[in-house]
Amino acid sequence: MEERLQKILARAGLGSRRACEEIIAAERVRVNDHIARLGEKADPFRDHITIDGHPLPQPENYLYVALYKPRGVISAVTSHGRQRTVRDLVDLPGNIYPVGRLDLDSEGLILLTNDGELANRLTHPKYAHEKEYRVLVARRPDEAQLRAWKHGIVLKDGYRTAPAEVELLSTAGKGVWLRVVLREGRKRQIRECGAVIGLPVERIIRTRIGSLRLGSLKPSQWRLLTKSEIKELRKIAGLEA
Repeated sequence: MEERLQKILARAGLGSRRACEEIIAAERVRVNDHIARLGEKADPFRDHITIDGHPLPQPENYLYVALYKPRGVISAVTSHGRQRTVRDLVDLPGNIYPVGRLDLDSEGLILLTNDGELANRLTHPKYAHEKEYRVLVARRPDEAQLRAWKHGIVLKDGYRTAPAEVELLSTAGKGVWLRVVLREGRKRQIRECGAVIGLPVERIIRTRIGSLRLGSLKPSQWRLLTKSEIKELRKIAGLEA
């Protein structure tokens, strides 16, 4: 049966669907005797599909890893410099890659997997899955600042953020820990929101992605997901168990 090429590549463990679209756009994929194009369909059992001249890998057994990404580690598989990546921290064979990102100075939960369809569902904006954070701000917010963050903030580039859940958790010296739940994932969104409303952000820890929680993991620690965690993640993503 014919399927979109990016879905076939993702299922073979080559990355999320968006990452596979980039591979196709870079003209690295051929179907039979021609260079593949975005939007093209193919039948993996009938067509000859190659990546950089090599036959398409057979689908791997799916792996699902929860990792506590520390500060200073890149949310990527490879690095152009000497900085460590999240992939460096997980001592497992195979092609697994991070689902979504945390910026260099943020920390907390990262999911790594070779399940391209799940990765696509968890990161695509139209699905609006929740991500929860503990956020340390430099001073105690007033009601107006909290209300603005909850209702949505116009950032410096003119983008208006979607409504968010924001609540006080505890004090920390002159600062305050907040619980922030987002359903979108713009780059550095929490830091920019804090800057616009006068609440400098000092630390960000992601504690949840959808139904998956950080739990007791410490920085640089990782674990395989349980069967029930995988089932629940795929359920909320609208996929079969």
